[in-house]
Amino acid sequence: MRILGIDPGFATIGFGLIEADRGRVQMVTYGAITTPASLPLSRRLCQIGTDMEDLLGQLRPAVISIEELFFNTNITTGIAVAHARGVLLYSAERCGVPLCEYTPSQVKLAVTGYGKAEKRQVMDMTRRLLRLQKVPRPDDAADALALALCHARSMTSRLPRAGTARETI
Repeated sequence: MRILGIDPGFATIGFGLIEADRGRVQMVTYGAITTPASLPLSRRLCQIGTDMEDLLGQLRPAVISIEELFFNTNITTGIAVAHARGVLLYSAERCGVPLCEYTPSQVKLAVTGYGKAEKRQVMDMTRRLLRLQKVPRPDDAADALALALCHARSMTSRLPRAGTARETI
């Protein structure tokens, strides 16, 4: 199964595609969608939508694993990310790709075994699980690969799925 992890953002949206089959995972590609800060909000959102639909057409994932929003201290940035995340959800729906959403703690637990792991631990385990020479850059792409791994591990878990992810199909 081709799983596309998406780390939502506004200036940078990380993506990472993996192939998962019976507990085995392999990285296919990763990268980032970026928008120039010089563009007005509406143009940036439009670019995100267009780029995301192009990406979905090229990569043809079976499912998208996307991070639920986590607001830190900067509410203004959080609102912009929420706008961009809405465009990402809309693009997935337009392209007919099912979505599963995971919290940061769920991703950390799935990748490292500890729901409060530090970012560097998640990045290093992502590198190890995908048998990569180095941690993918930018960080947003590494986070997206961790989201894809989270979904792959959730799919093969013998635990009940209720409460592990909210599917929006």
